[in-house]
Amino acid sequence: MPERSGILAAGNWIVDHVKVIDLWPSQDALAIIQNETHGNGGSPFNVLIDLARLGAVFPLQGAGMLGTDAAGDWILDVCQQHRIDISSMHRTDAAPTSYTDVMTVASTGRRTFFHQRGANALLESSQIQLESSSAKLFHLGYLLLLDRLDEACPTFGTKSAELLHRASELGFVTSADVVSEESDRYRQVVFPALRHLDLLFMNEFEAGHMVDSRIRVGNGIDRDALVSTAQALVQAGVRQWVIIHFPEGIFAVSPNGKRIFQPSLNLPTDRIKGATGAGDAVTAGVLFGYLEGLPMETCLVYGICAAAACLLHPSASSGVLPLPKCLDFARELSFRHALFE
Repeated sequence: MPERSGILAAGNWIVDHVKVIDLWPSQDALAIIQNETHGNGGSPFNVLIDLARLGAVFPLQGAGMLGTDAAGDWILDVCQQHRIDISSMHRTDAAPTSYTDVMTVASTGRRTFFHQRGANALLESSQIQLESSSAKLFHLGYLLLLDRLDEACPTFGTKSAELLHRASELGFVTSADVVSEESDRYRQVVFPALRHLDLLFMNEFEAGHMVDSRIRVGNGIDRDALVSTAQALVQAGVRQWVIIHFPEGIFAVSPNGKRIFQPSLNLPTDRIKGATGAGDAVTAGVLFGYLEGLPMETCLVYGICAAAACLLHPSASSGVLPLPKCLDFARELSFRHALFE
């Protein structure tokens, strides 16, 4: 096996249909669609496209399940345009390619998602061909939105945990992301995976659901809840870093007790076109630095700057720029106030 390099990203492959609306209507009322576009969606698709747009020179590889339809053709074409290896992508006649209608309110950038699970629900762990990949890092997402992988497994708790264990045994660095589901399934589905993960990415909503805490209180972050939640996730077994992101910044905690808070950038509200994909842009920026062997402090800056660029466009990745241009935002704009002195 040659020296491992790059990333294999697996999980949800989605076509996002992003519609910018004038307001969020009450039941039975009308909202006006001001503009619309379609683009990439889902953790592996977004992260890989973002890495390509950031200028990653290391190998990019995807694994997942698509329908045998025009949407699936489009995903493969986009991957090839961004030099993403699609040799581990599968197709099925049993379900359509997954898609999401993303309703974004123009004045706030807030999003609401209407999701068709489609072919992603049929993805089996055996179809993710880890043994033939020479990638350094295996990224899986989104937990809670991969029906077959979220199923129970008697030995490891879930099939996704078993898959991540297999990846670890083969020598991959492992990372995962979670979907923002309003449910009580987090402990059942996500917790078994934690001890097989090197890196865990979550937003404050997801992290709070993991341990039944409220990190966001009103318009602010409860620092004590943030710290205790991150520590609980580390204690559950994450081996290198728990990374919790939110509009105010990113908080990273390691098992050796190191804590890093990176404030986000003060991007003027009139420049924000939508938050779709911003969390995945954080993940891509952090992983870009991580795969280049950079310290976590630098990785978090990359994540913040990639997310700021993402916010400039309503789709998940079209706003993401080459890394030097993303880093220009850190020189152009001020950072938000630090949560921790």
